[in-house]
Amino acid sequence: MPSVVLVLPRSGYRNEDFIAAASKLGVEVIAASDVCHQLADIWETAPVSLRFRDAQAAADELAREVSSRKPLAILGVDDLTALVAALAAEKLGLPHNPPAAVAAARSKAQSRERLRAAGLSVPRFAVVPLNEDPDWRDFPCVVKPLTLSGSRGVIRADDRDQLRTAIKRVAALLRSPDVAERRDPDLGRVLIEQFIPGPEAALEGLLVGAHLHVLALFDKPDPLDGPFFEETLYVTPSRHPAAVQDAVARAVSEGCAAIGLREGPIHAELRLSPDGPRILEIAARSIGGLCGRALRFGVGVTLEELILRHALGSAADPPPREKRAAGVLMLPIRKRGVLEEVRGVEDASRVPLIEDVLITAHLREELVPLPEGASYLGFAFARGETPEEVEAALRKAGARIEAVVTPRLPVA
Repeated sequence: MPSVVLVLPRSGYRNEDFIAAASKLGVEVIAASDVCHQLADIWETAPVSLRFRDAQAAADELAREVSSRKPLAILGVDDLTALVAALAAEKLGLPHNPPAAVAAARSKAQSRERLRAAGLSVPRFAVVPLNEDPDWRDFPCVVKPLTLSGSRGVIRADDRDQLRTAIKRVAALLRSPDVAERRDPDLGRVLIEQFIPGPEAALEGLLVGAHLHVLALFDKPDPLDGPFFEETLYVTPSRHPAAVQDAVARAVSEGCAAIGLREGPIHAELRLSPDGPRILEIAARSIGGLCGRALRFGVGVTLEELILRHALGSAADPPPREKRAAGVLMLPIRKRGVLEEVRGVEDASRVPLIEDVLITAHLREELVPLPEGASYLGFAFARGETPEEVEAALRKAGARIEAVVTPRLPVA
């Protein structure tokens, strides 16, 4: 039986989806994780235990542990595990993206530098230490941590006072225990970049021998103008003109080449500015959260199956996305507090075209909104004949869901 190594993060939304895809394909999974005690009961053999704080050390350990089992591929499922996977695959001579390219894709500073060096249009930007008062004069602007994802810590500033306040807020986030434990050298700096007006779009793609196959182009119907940039709605197919969609695909293809990515899934975020698409991010992984469940290819093939097929060398020409429109609503966290109850889920599930509503937050868990938060209340999925129908159904369902929280009392 062919085997594949899955490098699974402790809080990965998609761990189960990748495991299910491997099972469907008849592929043995060799699991590697930083919280193996939480996964051990679902495996016949104990997962490989890693510490992700040092990607190279984790990759070296992973390669030593799995080399005798002759896996055909090593896959990560988020930004950090993708880097560990690339480093381990390089060590074992398995297909992989260049680790330096994966590392550059993780870093907002490195990726923008590579894009700019290749002559691509990027927002004006600067990387500044947290302990310095930046000499920045181009407002509005956006402050971003260099390595966090999912809009965490991303804050708009319209003047110098707001900029100082935003940097202080991001600095506090980077000192928080769950972030500081990463010991990433980039935690002492932030990116400041020019705010680009226009709607956002997201491209899901698969690189095969450096050629980009566009799997889906998502519209983001809600305006993302700040002060924070919480993503909510993704709807596909895109309703933008064909010329705009073609320009997005060209920009992402050129961006992948500039960063050095050649193989496997990518997820790109762009602003559709009046002057054309502007790349905000190209990640060396597929879409985050449970959003991948909105996508189906060929006859019921999931995104995770498609990625595994490619990794195993059997998806040189990915099947097209299904013809029906689809979308996902990332249920936002509106208020900080301890989750006591989620109301309206059954009512939301009865909205026509809604396929599923999943609450991923746990009762008695403390919910934290953006920009400090790193998770969602849950996800709702819809399919229909048109993007307009899908968007309307998701908005209707989302309006029926309410999270009941109580404030967490300060520690005495």
